[in-house]
Amino acid sequence: MLVQPVSAFPKEGDAQGRWVRQQSRFREWVGERAEPGRYHLYVSLACPWASRAVITRKLKRLEDVLPMTVLDPVRDERGWRFTEEEPDPVSGFTFLKEAYEATQPGFDDRVTVPVLWDVQEGRIVNNESADVVRMLDGWSDEGPALAPPALRDAIDELNAYIYANVNDGVYRAGFATSQEAYEEAFDALFCALDVLDGRLSARRYLLGDQITEADWRLFVTLVRFDVVYVSHFKCNLRRIADYPNLSGYLRDLYQQPGIADTVDFDHIKRHYFGTHPTINPTRIIPKGPDTSGLLAPPGREAVGRRAVA
Repeated sequence: MLVQPVSAFPKEGDAQGRWVRQQSRFREWVGERAEPGRYHLYVSLACPWASRAVITRKLKRLEDVLPMTVLDPVRDERGWRFTEEEPDPVSGFTFLKEAYEATQPGFDDRVTVPVLWDVQEGRIVNNESADVVRMLDGWSDEGPALAPPALRDAIDELNAYIYANVNDGVYRAGFATSQEAYEEAFDALFCALDVLDGRLSARRYLLGDQITEADWRLFVTLVRFDVVYVSHFKCNLRRIADYPNLSGYLRDLYQQPGIADTVDFDHIKRHYFGTHPTINPTRIIPKGPDTSGLLAPPGREAVGRRAVA
């Protein structure tokens, strides 16, 4: 007897079994540079969307301006929760859902990270990672400009392609509840990875010699791919380690100063394998794979010497 697939998030699927991600509810833009401590960042080191914000905060040296709290990587039906080791220092919340309910009473969608919290007004300002990254980039002149005006159109075009096919693509494969929906997402994902691997044969980074926001948006998926997505989300045509250009590119980005500190493979594995019972009902966490290869020489220094849009 066939078993009817069960969605991990029933409200985010369509009649054909496709995963359809919910839209971020809070999208207020903070253009002016923040006073230290005015805002607080809630994140999970397991979540690729939150990791975009964590990386930007690190690269823009905003640690003293924007305090950050890391949530428990294991999430149950109540959502993201704070830990005894790292409790909520702002409002004393036990679960992040309390921040959503304080902002919008009766909030009943899925609680997501990152969350940019207004300490002074006691509410969520923004929970869309793309917005948070772009805002943080503008809050500081320290570190690299991640979306310089001259490259912004090209960055936005790449971001849209990477989001649809890779960032969200692994989820559309993993959370599909029909064979057709899974194969549709799977094929689009590996087609895009092939395209990106080819692009990186002539460029050190996606737009040439300069690392941009688009690179970091791709990085957060690539660094989780062989560890989680190959097995957990059934994205198993090839590993990133099997790609001649993406593999070195991933090592190159991982070895940038401070970036390895933002990647916690223990949190990543405990979250995915311990949080999706419809995919992994035993909640057994794999011991592997060996991630020490990320420290091998990237061999990318001579690839490309100029930005190419």
